[in-house]
Amino acid sequence: MSEKHEALLNPQQALLSGETKGTQAAIYARTSSTSQRFGYSLDEQVRQCVSRCRMLEWDIVYVFRDEAKSGKDTDRPMFQQMLTQAEKGAFDVVVFWKLDRFSRSIMHAVQLEKKFRDWNVALHSVTEQIDTTTAAGRFNFRNIANAAEFERELIKQRTKMGHTALAMEHKWPNSTPPLGYEKASNGRLSVVGGESALVRWIFETYLEECSMPVVAQLLNQRGQTTKDGNSWKSNTVGTILRNKLYAGTYNVGKVREEVPEYQILSQEKFNAVTSTRRRFQTTNPSERPSMSRPRKRSRIQNVLNRYFDFQDRQ
Repeated sequence: MSEKHEALLNPQQALLSGETKGTQAAIYARTSSTSQRFGYSLDEQVRQCVSRCRMLEWDIVYVFRDEAKSGKDTDRPMFQQMLTQAEKGAFDVVVFWKLDRFSRSIMHAVQLEKKFRDWNVALHSVTEQIDTTTAAGRFNFRNIANAAEFERELIKQRTKMGHTALAMEHKWPNSTPPLGYEKASNGRLSVVGGESALVRWIFETYLEECSMPVVAQLLNQRGQTTKDGNSWKSNTVGTILRNKLYAGTYNVGKVREEVPEYQILSQEKFNAVTSTRRRFQTTNPSERPSMSRPRKRSRIQNVLNRYFDFQDRQ
């Protein structure tokens, strides 16, 4: 590595000696959410990086900003652009506020450090002493990266423990409960009359028709929509039919318990639907009943409509 690159990692000495004048720097900043608190915001990260570059008399040639992007891997739009420019030799050093803004995975951090070293590009942290030019410096770099990874694992562990605690109280883990329920202020579910009646209708109709596409077609003909306002499809009907919560079985994380107040239909009816869904799993596919005439007509009409739409666009 050149003397200029070796000086990049010792800001005070470089400033006094003037060895790094003319160094071209790229700033990288990242937040993990749009509501990142002040001190971690994109603007504040960039401001501190710019201040450091001016102190060292480095020329800022790029500023890469990734907002609301996870640092666990490198699948970030601006980060990828930075890698492309680094490989082209477009700058001499990457400046970031803190290593966990650059990468929160030790595996990726170490791999990236090797890539940048091969490209003759140094890494510089505003708040940490990172020196990737010597064996001792690389050892220190790995320790810092390892601490960032450890912090991330602790966050994951605390989050998992929080979800388990919620599940032990039979609370719903997110803001979108299944069709037939609403989430109360205490986090538990309550059965919604109109939606629960629709759930029962879906199960009963499936037992009569023995076809998810037919049930979806009937729901759409009735003007019914899914909980998020979309039209019904075979897979959305299947999601309803497979949900054991309707029979009162609460299954979240590692907690699996019977919760009678969550029950919308009998266990017998749920078992009957499950048996019907699995009726062809061990039999000859040739024994599958033929498609109903209404469904055949609908499928043919859909094909024709797509054909004529294509012809009209030509």
